[in-house]
Amino acid sequence: MRKAKPKKRILLPDPKYKDILVTKFVNDLMVSGKKSVAYGIFYDALDIVSSRTKKIESSAIDIWKKSLNNITPAVEVKSKRVGGATFQVPMEIRDERKVSISIKNMIYYSRKRSGRSMAEKLATEIVAAYNSEGGAFKKKEDTHRMAEANKAFAHFRF
Repeated sequence: MRKAKPKKRILLPDPKYKDILVTKFVNDLMVSGKKSVAYGIFYDALDIVSSRTKKIESSAIDIWKKSLNNITPAVEVKSKRVGGATFQVPMEIRDERKVSISIKNMIYYSRKRSGRSMAEKLATEIVAAYNSEGGAFKKKEDTHRMAEANKAFAHFRF
């Protein structure tokens, strides 16, 4: 590479839970630079999650973290062209990318859900991911299944 790698930006923890992961999530949830709206959506979603999961002893933030963990993929497939043929090569994912993929999938499948407000849709997706179901969890399973099917091409790793 000709240029130096860009420095990693330091994220400040969110005001309510003092967690950097929440800030990352809110930054991806944010649309058109409206961060306060994104924080409102996220905190409302966690309130809805805590009201829906009264039986579970853990707090809403723990449920959210567990659901994010449930939809985090371990491997992904990348296209690699070898001698005119394109192979889907399974590759392990860096930790930062794992978190990023899981956050983006949760937000994407929340937006696709039907519901009145984004907070409600996000809360439904969080509960579904916590119970190992829903769109984001299905996406993770499909990714793992695809990597397993193409395990024979693992020696093409670059």
